[in-house]
Amino acid sequence: MSSEKRPASNSFGSSQLVKRHRSNNNIGDSQAVVNGSGQHGALAQATVANSQALIALLGHTGEVFAARFDPTGQHIASGSMDRNILLWRTQGDCENYGLLQGHKGAVLDLQWSRDSRVVFSASADTHLASWDLETGQRIRRHEGHGEIINCLDVSKRGEEILVSASDDGHIGLWDPRVKSAIDFLETSYPVTAVALSAASNELYSGGIDNSIHVWDLRNKAVAYTLEGHTDTITSLSVSPDSQYLLSNSHDSTVRTWDIRPFAPLDRQVKIFDGAPTGMEKNLLRACWDTTGKRIAAGSGDRSVAVWDASSGRLLHKLPGHKGAVNDVRFAPNDEPLGQYFVRIHQPEIY
Repeated sequence: MSSEKRPASNSFGSSQLVKRHRSNNNIGDSQAVVNGSGQHGALAQATVANSQALIALLGHTGEVFAARFDPTGQHIASGSMDRNILLWRTQGDCENYGLLQGHKGAVLDLQWSRDSRVVFSASADTHLASWDLETGQRIRRHEGHGEIINCLDVSKRGEEILVSASDDGHIGLWDPRVKSAIDFLETSYPVTAVALSAASNELYSGGIDNSIHVWDLRNKAVAYTLEGHTDTITSLSVSPDSQYLLSNSHDSTVRTWDIRPFAPLDRQVKIFDGAPTGMEKNLLRACWDTTGKRIAAGSGDRSVAVWDASSGRLLHKLPGHKGAVNDVRFAPNDEPLGQYFVRIHQPEIY
């Protein structure tokens, strides 16, 4: 397939996109968080302090799997079972200003480029895609995986590199400027979670073998393995200081791991309970806040759990959803209370 740009839908920037249930609070407010609602595949804002939802951002017509703040915290991209990517502003009217179409399967994960000009997407259609947000055009489709792509990550500094994890048992390494992969790392099981270290010299992967594998990308081999989870790994995230790894699993535990070079042999630090997987067994995700002091995870019990990362104390259980919470994100301009997104499992269509 040609790597030339393809126009996005005519709905890009259209007023036909939906926003509802608005309050007087901006999503950019440092005392607010954003979470997914069961209504129409929506995203919603809530405060950590009082656990109250403030705003619902409506527009998706299917289950919402991913939403990401851009690095400035001024924009949101969300991906859904409806195969669409919606773009939102986080200030003022919280405008739903863009619709990106082109995937032929559910959009399962998203990442922003460091300059906020491009969104990268992973889909059940076995392709990655990159999108120009100034024009609303797809830049190119990245081909190579043979099955569903569960997630992706992007390098934090240096040359921009994408990594992807697929049910085909491979981890893809990509230069977003070209269509084909740089390389593939082969495993024996479907890979369901992946994360890059800050220096991009180590890669963390997890799958249905219940283990977390730490890869040395210089020799493309597993350096060591983290054992402890008893079911599929559903998400991985490196702490802001690059010293710890956060994992979530279908065993209904969230865990932290010491990934410093000279850590003890037993690298497991803490186990966090309170975010059960639920019957659907979606790939529920967890994340750090920008300080590394708190972590949050979506849950199959229709709530969001927030813990103190150091003590393991459960700080908040945020209710209000009508389905399992697929994902949660703190905003990049996080202040004392911070912001984050969560997405729910099953939207209700009225």
